[in-house]
Amino acid sequence: MIPMVVGGAPFGVIFGTLVTAGPLNPWHGQIMSLAVFAGSAQFIAIGLIAAHASFAVIWATTLIVNLRHVLYSATLAPYVARLPVRWRLVLGGLLTDEVFAVSYAHYRNQPPGQIGPHYFLGAGVTMYLSWQIATLAGLLFGAAFPRLQSLGLDFAMAATFIAIVVPQLVSLRYIAAAATAGIVALACAGLPYKLGLLAAVAAGVVVGVVLSRPWSPASGGTGHGRARQPNDSREPVDSVERSAADRPDRAVEIAS
Repeated sequence: MIPMVVGGAPFGVIFGTLVTAGPLNPWHGQIMSLAVFAGSAQFIAIGLIAAHASFAVIWATTLIVNLRHVLYSATLAPYVARLPVRWRLVLGGLLTDEVFAVSYAHYRNQPPGQIGPHYFLGAGVTMYLSWQIATLAGLLFGAAFPRLQSLGLDFAMAATFIAIVVPQLVSLRYIAAAATAGIVALACAGLPYKLGLLAAVAAGVVVGVVLSRPWSPASGGTGHGRARQPNDSREPVDSVERSAADRPDRAVEIAS
């Protein structure tokens, strides 16, 4: 989680700085980080509040931005399904982009249910505490650096996402899903309420799922309507097992 914390800390400091320059009291910003714990949604909410948007607009916009967490949850669900509800509520509250990337990288190499929740919990608590500290630093010292948000420090978060995605681009379907999502996001950037992000996620997921079907050459299938079987003489068993470990849901992860 250390690289994730390094990438997220400037983002949290800038958020705290924006709160001090906006219509909210500093303690409002800290409460938002404690309760919402979603950087993108918090930045958008601050902007909408400053623009005197209605509650319905703020709620709907932040909901759309955070719908990507539904994809994260669906991917991690098989690994936490056997946990008690109290565990799943805690882990769901701590789920962020960075926590998902680290936790899924740990889980996906083991059968569902074999690994406990503590790795996930540790990643989530680490990110949660670092976000609170970064927000507090921005609230306390933001006034001393009024132009902090203009220094481009928020690129640290973009660099973090690049570091999450690029190592996953190991086959055609992953590259296609990521490229599709990026192109659609740019093309739809002008849509209101961040609907372009939702369109980009949907387009990337569709491409990733289609290319992950057994009949798709990009999925590693035979291209004749059926997946290769372990006893197929054209492919060794250990190669099939490695292909089975390369799960289609990773395309969903990359697209989001």
